[in-house]
Amino acid sequence: MKRALLAGLLAISTGLSSAQTIDSKDSADYGSKNKAAQLQQKKWIHGSADCKSNTDPAIEVFRYDPSSYILRQNKCLSYESPFIYVLFGYEKVLVLDTGATESELDFPLYETVQSLIVEQSEQDGKTEKELLVIHSHSHSDHYSGDSQFEGKPNVTLVKPNSEAMVQYFAFSEWPNGTANIELGGRKLTTIPSPGHQEEAITVYDPHTKWLLTGDTFYPGYIYVKDWADYRASIARLVLFSNTHEVSAVLGSHIEMTNKAKEYYPIGTVYQPNEAPLALLPENLIALNSELTKLEGPEIVVLNEFIVAPMNFFQKMISKIAGWII
Repeated sequence: MKRALLAGLLAISTGLSSAQTIDSKDSADYGSKNKAAQLQQKKWIHGSADCKSNTDPAIEVFRYDPSSYILRQNKCLSYESPFIYVLFGYEKVLVLDTGATESELDFPLYETVQSLIVEQSEQDGKTEKELLVIHSHSHSDHYSGDSQFEGKPNVTLVKPNSEAMVQYFAFSEWPNGTANIELGGRKLTTIPSPGHQEEAITVYDPHTKWLLTGDTFYPGYIYVKDWADYRASIARLVLFSNTHEVSAVLGSHIEMTNKAKEYYPIGTVYQPNEAPLALLPENLIALNSELTKLEGPEIVVLNEFIVAPMNFFQKMISKIAGWII
């Protein structure tokens, strides 16, 4: 039924008459500010009141510039509707997270990424590039599509568990330090950011100036498993953003409405009045300020997001999910 309801593979939306290439640094400052504003105004597919009548594609593809894409999963496939980031270098393509649905028929993520490689090849002439698939953390709505990439040629898939991550990124003193990802003319920085979940990471892209924070920080109701780790991670991200230009802080979900402090309940499949996806470094600073005032775990409610410590039952569910991977 989902296949019939979610006709079409993808929808590509740009809204950009021109965009810089990977090495066009001269126009980067103006371009990043202009595009960051466009990103905040972007309206995403947001489900339907009646999913039986939903005709949106399984995956919406937003081309931010010729080498940077944001994908969103249809809420009628999964209420989580996670965002997935696809970043091109000259040699490799990074896929950050693989969504909440395993079925390639219902959720053709691998095929979608391949179509973007074909589109990119028209610009750089390279029809084959290595795919590097990593994860913001190890919750199932971020790795369910992994099976679509397993065993495929030119694919490196880093499993979303601590052993695989530490081995690939060579973190020596987790959660301290950073690691680099070289895509070819595009070097990303990986920052440990546990708290929401033990293996959580954040990725910084100096080309778009995006800070990609997964479920550590996004416009929604953010559950925190380890409060001390989370406080340290937010402080670490603030310190990083103080020394690196950040145009937008982009997480994996939208759960807030466009009204301050108001969020959609878990399981919502129709969000017609969503808040923008993009947050700003100022929002990180505001959260860090609130966290430093607290002596222990407490709910923090700000206009753009809510942060709450997990209860015992939620921690157990999270731990069980980790054992399954």
